[in-house]
Amino acid sequence: MKNTARIYVSAILLFALGSISQLTAQDDKSTRPSPPATATATTGDLTIKIDYSSPGVKGRQVLGKLIPDGKIWRLGANEATTFEVNKDVLVEGQKLAAGKYAMFSMQDGGDWTIIFNTVPNQWGAYKYDESKDALRVVVSPGKTDDMVERMAFKIEATKEGAAEVLFNWEYIEVKFDVAAADQK
Repeated sequence: MKNTARIYVSAILLFALGSISQLTAQDDKSTRPSPPATATATTGDLTIKIDYSSPGVKGRQVLGKLIPDGKIWRLGANEATTFEVNKDVLVEGQKLAAGKYAMFSMQDGGDWTIIFNTVPNQWGAYKYDESKDALRVVVSPGKTDDMVERMAFKIEATKEGAAEVLFNWEYIEVKFDVAAADQK
């Protein structure tokens, strides 16, 4: 009888430990096919942070397929990409209040619309609500000479309190300027 109880308790403990390790593994985002990444820069007293998941090209067509034509895209994979600034800024000369935003895009083979949405914590663009947009800016894309396999953001200071945000994937390069709103 005692051995049966021990076996039963041992089985329950093993099941519980297995469940806990399974949950922990699910929380480890670094093992995803599109792992998490962060781009951060501080220039003057302005800090810009972008959190995103970084998909790879993996031989697939990017423009028009992975980045759909004429539809909202989350600028990455998994959760919506977030854009955070510690103070009011001008994005391409247009005001955006300090805070954290979901960042989306839309392109049609020409210019790109970069969208800053006030609902930062959402999965992909499935529940995207245009009425929650704080700002939209239109920028012209460029091309890189070298193929970029894994999507990446970079933030490069251009002067104190100002930076250029770069998005690269495959041969795509999209840039936009961000500057502290109180810059003279």
